[in-house]
Amino acid sequence: MKALRFYAPGDVRLEDVPEPTCGPREVKIKVKNCSTCGTDVKIRNNGHVNITRVTTMGHEVAGEVVEVGAEARGGFQVGDRVQCIAAVPCGDCYECGKGWMEVCQNQTSVGYQYDGGFAEYMIVPEQVLKVDGLNRIPDNVGYDEASAAEPFACAINAQEQLGIEEGDFVVVFGAGPIGCMHIRIARGVHNCGQVWLVDVNAERLAMSAAAVDADGTINAAEEDVVARVMELTGGRGADVIITATPANITQEQAISMAARNGRISFFGGLPKNDPFIKCDSNLVHYRQLHIHGANGSSPEHNRKALEYISTGQVPVKDLITAHVPLVDVLDAFELVARGEAIKVTVEP
Repeated sequence: MKALRFYAPGDVRLEDVPEPTCGPREVKIKVKNCSTCGTDVKIRNNGHVNITRVTTMGHEVAGEVVEVGAEARGGFQVGDRVQCIAAVPCGDCYECGKGWMEVCQNQTSVGYQYDGGFAEYMIVPEQVLKVDGLNRIPDNVGYDEASAAEPFACAINAQEQLGIEEGDFVVVFGAGPIGCMHIRIARGVHNCGQVWLVDVNAERLAMSAAAVDADGTINAAEEDVVARVMELTGGRGADVIITATPANITQEQAISMAARNGRISFFGGLPKNDPFIKCDSNLVHYRQLHIHGANGSSPEHNRKALEYISTGQVPVKDLITAHVPLVDVLDAFELVARGEAIKVTVEP
C-alpha cells in the first residue's frame, strides 16, 4: 500500500509499504480521509522530539473498520465508520485520574509513536481503544468532516477554559482553519458578540473571513492591531482573545488589548528556540486578566466535535477547501505551507 513515511527532517517519502496486520487488541481501518495541518509541515521540515523512528505521518484520521481483533475493546464491527483521536492519553496517571486527559504526562500520539493516517490502511492501537478514543461517526457526517473533528476538538478544549459569554467581543489571531473553527465555536456554541479576525496574510485573511463571516478583519502587517481593537471597543478592549498562531508578538498584543477581566487563550505554541514573550505584569494584575494555555484535546472533546458537526451547530464542510489524493499528499503540504486553502484533506 502507499504511505507517507517520515525518515528525517526534510526527508519525507511517499512509498510502497506492506499493508499492516491487525493484532488481537487492535482495530484496522481503511483510511477515507486524513486532513493536514501546520504541524504536519513543521514535522516535515524540522522533525519532532516524539518521532524517533521511521513512521507514517498523519493524525487527523477518519475511516472504515475492515478488521477487528478478537480481544479489541469497544465492540466495533467491520463496516463501522470511525474517527480516531490524535493525542492518546495513558488513562492511568494523576492527570488522567483528575479528568485532565489533554495534559496526560504519558501522552503518545497517532502519527508520532504510532503509524498515522497518510496511508491506505491504519492500525488503531490498543491504547486508543483503552481510553475510548475511536469514535463512531454520525450517519449525517462525512469522512472529510469527521477528519476535521480532531483540530476542532482542540479548539473546543481551549474555549471551555475561557468562559465566553453572550455578547463578548472576541479577537482571533490566525486566519487558518483553527482560527475559522474558533470563530464558529464562539458563535455557534457560546453566542458571543462581534468576532474580528487578525492575520498578516491578506489573501488568507480575506478568504477565511468570507468563509466564516467575521464581523471584521485586521491586517496586522498594515495597522496597529491593539490600537484598532481599542478603537472598535471604545477603549475598553476585547473580552476574549485567542492566539491561534505561533507568533510571539500576538501573545504580547493579546495582553495589551484585553479588557478588564479579559480572557486570553495562548492556543498556538511558540517556536522551541524562541518561547519567551514580554509581559506587562501590571496589565495582568490591575485588569485582572486570565491567561490560559491550551494543549490538544481529550477523547471527550473529539466526541463533542462530532456532535456539533452532526447537529449543524458548528459546520466544517465548507472550511475543507481542498481534497487531494494520497498520491499527491506532498502537494497538500505545499497548499498548507502557502496558506492557499483553509483546510486541506487527503483521500487515499
